[in-house]
Amino acid sequence: MTELSRRTLLAGVAAAGAATAFEPFAGFAPARASAPLAGAQTPSFYRYKVGAYECTSVADGARTFPMPDTFVKNVPKDQALAAAEAAYMPKGMVTVPFNPQVINTGSKLVLIDTGNGQVPNAPVGKLLPNLAAAGIDPKTVDIVILSHLHPDHANGIKLADGSLAFPNAEIMAPAKDWAFWMSEENAAKAPNDMMKNYFSNVRKVFTGLENKVTKYDWGKEVAPGITSVDTNGHTPGHTSFVVASGSSKVLVQSDVTNIPELFLRNPDWHVAFDIDPVKAVETRRKFYDMAAAEKAMIVGFHFAFPSIGYVEKAGTGYRLIPAAWNPTI
Repeated sequence: MTELSRRTLLAGVAAAGAATAFEPFAGFAPARASAPLAGAQTPSFYRYKVGAYECTSVADGARTFPMPDTFVKNVPKDQALAAAEAAYMPKGMVTVPFNPQVINTGSKLVLIDTGNGQVPNAPVGKLLPNLAAAGIDPKTVDIVILSHLHPDHANGIKLADGSLAFPNAEIMAPAKDWAFWMSEENAAKAPNDMMKNYFSNVRKVFTGLENKVTKYDWGKEVAPGITSVDTNGHTPGHTSFVVASGSSKVLVQSDVTNIPELFLRNPDWHVAFDIDPVKAVETRRKFYDMAAAEKAMIVGFHFAFPSIGYVEKAGTGYRLIPAAWNPTI
């Protein structure tokens, strides 16, 4: 009997590689696959219940890219890279997923955030084909609620040709975020290229829609069973949502944190995209202290698909407990 160890495992891998390399010389024909490689993932959607509501997490894709020097602004890059590698991300890289949510209340079909929009030959912009795979026709969406106006949440409002992706839906945006991004004075004071691009993008996406967007305030029911919650810091009007039906609820946290592997475990880290990082940290800790105490189910836009789980305190930070995959709804 061979004892399993790291040495025998690596030796087995090496032997398999050697066998493949020398097979023709040993009188064996090379192995042939019985079917071509697919080369693509299956559609990504996952349904779950909140009371009587049927909810669907729909992936817009994920980006893996070299970690920028200032991805985390208040710790050395080596420390941030070490956290990413500890989460088994490719060396030197960081992976950010994007996951809008569909809430079917029975009376209204509600989409929270719209993803990156149609992006040719990219690993993102998958919302529409994944909605189709889930059997959801964009024409049947009644309300689109934007948590804030960053491109990865708002760009999917329009198709590549400029027409509306959800032509029959009321579009809702947080009043404070709308006021911030539509301000010419704020745009003129944009401190860096990223912020300048954000201001420009908001104008590009919402030109012609100014009078078609409903601006909502915090603490209001913005759709049946869906209440807006002030979680500003990431942007001035950044909003999360409590989705409640009967005695059940889920917290749709939007971007209270970016990827949990870094910013949930280290809630005091400042991600590059937070406009007010100090306020974002205060919001993050308040939100997760509450969620942990209530053992509330959370949906994170930048959590790994299907983006649903629970948060527990862990040392000076928190840890994510992904919800178990349920084969029934």
